[in-house]
Amino acid sequence: MRGSSIQAVVFDLDGVIVDSEHVWDAAREALSRERGGGWHEGAQQDMMGMSSVEWSRYMHERLGLKDLPEEISAEVVRRLQATYREELPLIDGATEAVGRLAGRWPLGLASSSNREIIDLVLELSGLDQYFEATVSSEEVQRGKPSPDVYLEAARRLGADPAGSAAVEDSRSGILSASAAGMRVVAIPNKRFPPDEEALAAADVIIPSINELTPDAVEESRA
Repeated sequence: MRGSSIQAVVFDLDGVIVDSEHVWDAAREALSRERGGGWHEGAQQDMMGMSSVEWSRYMHERLGLKDLPEEISAEVVRRLQATYREELPLIDGATEAVGRLAGRWPLGLASSSNREIIDLVLELSGLDQYFEATVSSEEVQRGKPSPDVYLEAARRLGADPAGSAAVEDSRSGILSASAAGMRVVAIPNKRFPPDEEALAAADVIIPSINELTPDAVEESRA
C-alpha cells in the first residue's frame, strides 16, 4: 500500500498542460515525408512517451530517415519552437490548475519533451514560477513507460516517490508514474486515449484538468 502523506506533485507536460501531441505528430510526419522516411499510421503511437534520444533513433532506424538521430531531433525541436512562439496550445484551465496545486505542494514536471521545449513552454506560459524541478526524459536513461523520469523528478524535489502524486494523460505516462510508485491522477487524453490496462494503474481518473484540485489529488491517497 502506498504511503498516505503527499509531499509533492509532478505534472506531465504534453497532453496535460499543452495540447501538443498532434503538433509533435505533424512535425515528425512532415519531416519524415520530406526526407523520404516511411511514415505509417502507428508511428505516432509508437513514439508516445519516448525520449528525444529514443524517438529520433526510431525515425532514423525504423522510418528510414538518412539524417542522424541528433539532426532529426534538432530539426523537430526547431519546428516545435516556431509553432509555439506563434501560438502556444495551452489547455484551457491548465494555468489555473497548476496554480491551485502550487498553493498546496511543491511541484515538479516530468516530460518526454526536449529540454528546450520544456523551458520554452514554461517561459511563454508564465508557469515557470510554479515548478521547483523539471526533468526531460532525455536527461535520464530511459523514457516513459519506464519510471526513470518520475524518479528523477522526485529526487530533484527531495520527495519520496511513494509520497508523491503524478498528473498524467497517456498510457506510457500513467504506467511510468505508477512504476515509480507514485499516486497517479489520470486525465485521459482524448486524441490518444489510454487503454484499460493503463487506466487500471491510475488511482483517480478525472475528465479534465478543470477538475484537478487538491481534493482530487487527495482522493488518490486511498
